[in-house]
Amino acid sequence: MTDVAPLSFTAAEVRVLAALAEKEATVPDIYPLTLNALVSSCNQTSARDPVVDFAPREVEATLAALKAKGLARYVHPSHGGRTTRYRHTLDEVFSLDRAGLALLAMLMLRGAQTAAELRSRAERSHRFQSVGDAEATLRALAEREPPLVADVPRQPGQKEGRWVHLLSGPPDLEAVARAAPPTAGGSGSGRHDRVGQLEADVRRLQAAVDHLYRLLDAGEPPGDGEG
Repeated sequence: MTDVAPLSFTAAEVRVLAALAEKEATVPDIYPLTLNALVSSCNQTSARDPVVDFAPREVEATLAALKAKGLARYVHPSHGGRTTRYRHTLDEVFSLDRAGLALLAMLMLRGAQTAAELRSRAERSHRFQSVGDAEATLRALAEREPPLVADVPRQPGQKEGRWVHLLSGPPDLEAVARAAPPTAGGSGSGRHDRVGQLEADVRRLQAAVDHLYRLLDAGEPPGDGEG
């Protein structure tokens, strides 16, 4: 693993990196991303926790900080090109395969989640054969030095423990406790079905949004010089 500063990334750095990693996997034909596409990805209201409203200038400043840390690169426009694009180097810096990158990015985008939630939500980036496969990848990330993720024991009112990323330091246990509603009362299976349907709807919506990204970026040829 390449030497890197202690894991104390800002919330903005985490969101920008995760947005780049997600779009690399889900819409590779427009990756690396333009600034406008990256701002839109950071500020999505679906599949994001928390929802943010970054200004382009804030994202540009965050990219500059990430570039200084060796975690982002600028892809400068080639002759005739119109815009600079941006890519992450999370996989290079932390020696991540596609499975590890998919789960880490999902934790960075959506906060504390169970292994089953992560397996389902990361499906567009990497398909895990089972929850056990996802758990094995998570445990490998947790055994890194420094660890990239941690398994947080079940909190009051929750049925399962949850996983968190550690790029911003130790987990906020209060936030983890809020990651799922209490299990008391109501039909557990019915609630699970409704959540599953909502997540399927979100995946369909996100596929439509990604299609719009492709349309918006049409006609802007990717650059061929990195900086």
